Amino acid sequence: MAQAIDQRIAEELSVGAHQVRSAVALLDDGSTVPFVARYRKEATGGLTDEQLRALEERLGYLRELEARRTSILESVSEQGKLTAELRAQIDAADTKARLEDLYAPYKQKRRTKAQIAREAGLEPLADTLLNDPTQDPETVAAGFLNPEAEVNDAAAALAGARAILTERYSEDADLIGELRERMWRRGRVASRVRDGAEEKGAKFSDYFEFSETFTTLPSHRVLALLRGEKEEVLSLTLEPGGDEADAADYEAMIAAKFGIQDLGRAADAWLAKTVSWAWRTRILVKLGVDLRMRLWQGAEDEAVKVFATNLKDLLLAAPAGQKTVMGLDPAYRTGVKVAVVDPTGKVLETAAVYPHQPQNQWDASLAALAALVQKHGVELIAIGNGTASRETDKLAGDLVKALAGKAELAKLVVSEAGASVYSASAYATKELPGLDVSLRGAVSIARRLQDPLAELVKIDPKHIGVGQYQHDLTESKLTKSLEAVVEDAVNAVGVDLNTASVPLLSQVSGLTQSIAANIVAWRDEHGRFNDRKDLLNVARLGPKAFEQAAGFLRVPGGSNPLDASAVHPEAYPVVERILAGTGEGITGLLGNAATLRKLKPGDFADERFGVPTVSDILTELEKPGRDPRPEFKAATFKEGVEKVSDLEEGMILEGAVTNVAAFGAFVDVGVHQDGLVHISALANRYVEDPREVVKPGDVVRVKVLSVDIPRQRISLSMRLDDEPEAGGGKSRGGEGAGRRGKSGKSEKGGRQQQRQARGGQSQPQGAMAEALRRAGLSQ
Repeated sequence: MAQAIDQRIAEELSVGAHQVRSAVALLDDGSTVPFVARYRKEATGGLTDEQLRALEERLGYLRELEARRTSILESVSEQGKLTAELRAQIDAADTKARLEDLYAPYKQKRRTKAQIAREAGLEPLADTLLNDPTQDPETVAAGFLNPEAEVNDAAAALAGARAILTERYSEDADLIGELRERMWRRGRVASRVRDGAEEKGAKFSDYFEFSETFTTLPSHRVLALLRGEKEEVLSLTLEPGGDEADAADYEAMIAAKFGIQDLGRAADAWLAKTVSWAWRTRILVKLGVDLRMRLWQGAEDEAVKVFATNLKDLLLAAPAGQKTVMGLDPAYRTGVKVAVVDPTGKVLETAAVYPHQPQNQWDASLAALAALVQKHGVELIAIGNGTASRETDKLAGDLVKALAGKAELAKLVVSEAGASVYSASAYATKELPGLDVSLRGAVSIARRLQDPLAELVKIDPKHIGVGQYQHDLTESKLTKSLEAVVEDAVNAVGVDLNTASVPLLSQVSGLTQSIAANIVAWRDEHGRFNDRKDLLNVARLGPKAFEQAAGFLRVPGGSNPLDASAVHPEAYPVVERILAGTGEGITGLLGNAATLRKLKPGDFADERFGVPTVSDILTELEKPGRDPRPEFKAATFKEGVEKVSDLEEGMILEGAVTNVAAFGAFVDVGVHQDGLVHISALANRYVEDPREVVKPGDVVRVKVLSVDIPRQRISLSMRLDDEPEAGGGKSRGGEGAGRRGKSGKSEKGGRQQQRQARGGQSQPQGAMAEALRRAGLSQ
């Protein structure tokens, strides 16, 4: 069976079965995906981390499928009902749904009407009428009366026979499978507003009278509909097709399966009514449940994918690097919290200033900040993008002007999403003991400018605020996906063994939370690590953990220059062969592109380390310890544009992408409210996935198309030649709705998709939460 699983995964991933078998063996042996992807390319034929993640997920599903198959076979066998034909069907089932369809007639269940009818001796009546429709139902039923079982007349007997046939029809695995797929292809979801819910459910107004086919519904729309139903605003109906003729087609399929025809025989009409009864009361309900789950699972998979992709982009955003940074956590009444951190992230000094209302201590605040800049040699100012951000940004601008010629200083606005979660966490309490909770947020803001990855790993990724409908998703599924993203991101960048925090180290391949804590404890007791081999002195860090982790841990300035690179210690002998072949010393070879590019990987390969690994080593030697993240860049907000009412149609602005959803991208243009670039306005070409064009953290230029001040909605376009929406000025109460046809889709096309997408998002944290809430995308 394992071979069958390997073959199936290979076909699905379009790779060789031997690649899958090797990868499965490595994963089963405790290797991590990052380790296998980076250091076992010979074994897997170069499977990427994305392919390995897909393999790992599919492997789990198929193993669960096999376990369920075994359980079902045992159950049916114990009942003495396992025929050769049924075993063959169960063995051939390739999905959990098919398995459950086959098992349905044998599953232990509460006493049904059909079971009660069988106990009353009515199954022969059902069989007689089904097999010989020439028999008159009333006449035949009269011979099956059973007062002790409360079958007192022919009507009761026929009702019992109908219950038996209804259950038989609804538990025919082949029939149900065919009906389910037909309904999936032809059916649709319809929604309407519940009586009296119009006002409280205004954000779902695009779904008050809506209908769309299952196969064309995008994931965000499915989740919006389900959210509207959950909040008791919408009533949803899953329809098998467009009209009565479609229902007749389904009933015809059931009748054909059991040889039922209307030939004018005595029982034909009764059998036809039984088919109709079975369809309306049992089968349609069952299919509705199945397809609702199918819609939900597909939408959930897509939402998890969106969240994971956005999180990866955010984690791999460009770091400002080792600079002294001042973090400003803005607020009005309670003041702007200030934290200065050195290039390693160590807190040098904290303070609070009160430049805004009601204190309005602008000049005093400037003086206090200037003193901190000059005292500590601050190079960058990081300003959180929450409440009072633009006013604080102006304060920082005045500071930069005041210190011109005295200090090389720049200011940037950064996302503070999740900073409050970190501030109140147990880890923050341990990391910043004695520091007030309100000041920890400023520290986090400063550090995330230095290195977003190192800081954001301290926060539960669900609180970073880059997903859609995250609180509607299955907790375990979302968590598993996001943990994989964090692990891949951390290992792609690599970790400085002598400066990394416990949360960062715990994401390194092969290291657990406890081993990460032991590493930091060893570092605190013995001082910095001099080389990677010192790791073997850490408590509970054995050979297997060392194998998995060593290549991703860096020791800059250590005794062995290779320890600062991504070359794994197990491959140092390869480097020694390269050194011998070139006659260079290690310091002369590192970064020597002219020499390295002349070398042929095959000349240094052996049975253990093939051409793929040697090629990676040569690339790493050329740029040892290279950071795969992009060069640091920040958006420059337009002076004088600080709130939504400052926006004018046609303005060209620079902004930063804060979130990417299936329907477009949200962009911060510096007005405390993210604008939406709909997918149709991302480029002068058809865009199937917004991530083809943008990702969180990108700096982009946009044009303002329309501004809706009452609803705090901003429509933007990255197609700078687009014309503003007709009549879409700031005085408007809302965007142009467009006429909605029977399908519920706007005749304005993309704009309707944009509004429908706003039907209800989950509640992320921080400034992004506010942006989504105002856009109608959160609770």
